[in-house]
Amino acid sequence: MQKLFILFFLAAASFGGFSACAQAVDDLRVERILENLKHEFPQLKDIEVEMQALEPSGVPGLSRGSFLIGGQQTQEFLITDDEQLYLVAAGPIDVGRTEEELAAAQAEARAAEEAEALRRQAELAALAADQPVRGNPEAPVLIVEFSDFQCPYCQRAAATVDQLLEKREDVRLVYLHFPLPNHPWARPAAIASACAADQNDEAFWALHDAYFENQRQLKPDNVMARSRDFLAGQEIDLAAWATCAEDATSAAHQEAAA
Repeated sequence: MQKLFILFFLAAASFGGFSACAQAVDDLRVERILENLKHEFPQLKDIEVEMQALEPSGVPGLSRGSFLIGGQQTQEFLITDDEQLYLVAAGPIDVGRTEEELAAAQAEARAAEEAEALRRQAELAALAADQPVRGNPEAPVLIVEFSDFQCPYCQRAAATVDQLLEKREDVRLVYLHFPLPNHPWARPAAIASACAADQNDEAFWALHDAYFENQRQLKPDNVMARSRDFLAGQEIDLAAWATCAEDATSAAHQEAAA
């Protein structure tokens, strides 16, 4: 079986002595190259990719060609006579695999993707365990939302998720904190709500809703005072909550902030 190696360049390579005489490329060879290329770069699977005719590169043993991607973007390449493929700065890519070899490689890639998905699912389930749940706690469908109380887009998403929970009894929600560094009161609010959750799930959701509902009025210098107001009427030890939420030296605070 012949081997095929291509050198790709992000910018057009400039090699002197190009001949105007292009080499015709066998259709089956082109199809094999493109199928292998799309296996290595899955983002190309839904994009039309055409391989242009080959030309001498001016370097012995190398020919020059190009791919037209999506009818617009041109990607030049070099291909060796002994058909072994090398991708510059990224190691070798074999585009000479037969249909059977390519099918085996694709099956192996799918198996790896499935294993990675299961690993991430297990990791996510561990993160979501013992967190406050909104909706039917026995619902088979779990939404894990990574969110930021100061983010306006998260505020809109929260309203959409609430509507979904009202309509579907087979869905439950777990909120995980993802405060962005450019949102100055998001992290203190996340810690404050985690401290509330340590005592009472309903207290957590009271803060969750209040933060989003009052997002524009909250600031770094008033978020803790307003949080205390939002917790009024909740079955919670406010003194213990304050220690957890505001005393950075306390073990409870450090655990909530982890």
